[in-house]
Amino acid sequence: MKISLAQRRARLGVRHFLAAPADTVEAAADGVVALHATDPASVYLSAWARVRAVSVAGVERALYEERTLLRLLGMRRTVFVTPLATAADVQAGCAADIAARQRRLLEQHLGTQGHPSNVADPGRWLADVEESVEKALRARGSATAQQLADDEPRLRQQLHLSKGKPYASIGNVTSRVLFQLAVDGRIVRGRPRGSWLSTQYHWSPSADWLPGDWPEPSPDAARVALARRWLRAFGPAPVADLRWWTGWTVRQTKQALAQLSPAEVELDGGPGVALSDDLAPIAEPDPWVALLPALDPTAMAWSERDWYLGPHRAALFDRSGNIGPTIWSDGRVVGAWTHRPSGEIATRLLEDVGAEKTAQIHAEATRLSTWLGEARVTPKFRTPAEQELSG
Repeated sequence: MKISLAQRRARLGVRHFLAAPADTVEAAADGVVALHATDPASVYLSAWARVRAVSVAGVERALYEERTLLRLLGMRRTVFVTPLATAADVQAGCAADIAARQRRLLEQHLGTQGHPSNVADPGRWLADVEESVEKALRARGSATAQQLADDEPRLRQQLHLSKGKPYASIGNVTSRVLFQLAVDGRIVRGRPRGSWLSTQYHWSPSADWLPGDWPEPSPDAARVALARRWLRAFGPAPVADLRWWTGWTVRQTKQALAQLSPAEVELDGGPGVALSDDLAPIAEPDPWVALLPALDPTAMAWSERDWYLGPHRAALFDRSGNIGPTIWSDGRVVGAWTHRPSGEIATRLLEDVGAEKTAQIHAEATRLSTWLGEARVTPKFRTPAEQELSG
C-alpha cells in the first residue's frame, strides 16, 4: 500500500494540532508524544503554536501545580515534557538504558581522571553521595543545585576531563550527580529559578512530586507503548526514523515493532511502516501556517526530513543537527523567523508561497510578538538563517 506525500503532510497538520488548535496543553503534548525541553522556551512556544488561548501561566499550571505534565530526561539523552502516562514509558523504555551508560561513564571519570582528588572507589562513593543528596532534598522539600551542594559538600568534587587536550575542562561533579539522579527517576525538575526562560531549576524528590499510582512498566512493555505512540503521531515512516527518535538499538526497535505487527507501506523515497489500524486516508485540513520554535517536536521527529524540509536544511540546522525557528505551510517548511531585541518577530521566506499565505504568516508573527510581550527569546542553538535574521 502506498501512502502519499500529501497524506503524510495532512496527518502532520491534523495530529500535531497545527491545522486546528488543541483545547489543552496536555492534548497538544500528547499529539506529538513529547515536547522538546532542552531549550525551555521551546515548551511554551510549541504550546503557543498548538493550543487555543494558551498562556505562560497555563503551561506553568500544568507543569508545576496540576502536574499533568512532567519534565524528564528521555530519548537520545534529551530533556522532554510529556504527559504523565507517556513519561512512565519514556523512563522505563529509554531513560533506564541511558542511566546505566551514564553511571558507568561518571564512575570512570571519578576514578581515572589523573588528579590527586580521584575517588578510590567510584561506585561506592557515588552511591553514598546520591543517598545523601536525596536525604537533603527530602528534608528541604525542594532545592536548587547550590543549596544541595551546601548540604552535601562532596557535590563540589572536581572532575578533570581530557587532561592535556585542547578541550580539557575542570568542573564540579554537581550537575553530573543531579543528572544521574534525574535520569534514574529519583528526582525531578520543578519550577525554574527566575522566569519561564530560565535553565536553572529547583529539584524535588520523585516520590513527593509524582502520584502514588505512578506506573512502572517493564522496559519491553514501555518500548512497545512508545513505538505505538510514535507511529500514531508521526507514522507512517521509515523504521530508521523510529530508531533515531528513540535512541534504541536495532534489536530493541525490531522487538518493539514485532509486538505491534505494523503494516508495511510504500512512501515517496522508500519503505515505511504504519499501525495496522491507521491506514485509512484522513481528510485534508484547511490550509494552514505555523511558526514553530527551535527544536520543535514536529521538526525533530524524523531523521529523514527531505519530505518536509525540501532544499532548506543547510539554512535551518546548526552543525550538531539542531533545528532553529521555522515557518510552516501545509505540512512543509517554507521559511525561518527570529525574535529581535526590539520585540519584533522577523521572518524570512525561503520560497514563494503567494500573497495570501505571506499575509497569514505576517499575521502569525504579529500574534506571537504580542503574546511574548516583554519577554525576549533567543534560541539556545543558533542556526544560519536565525542568526542572519537576528542581526
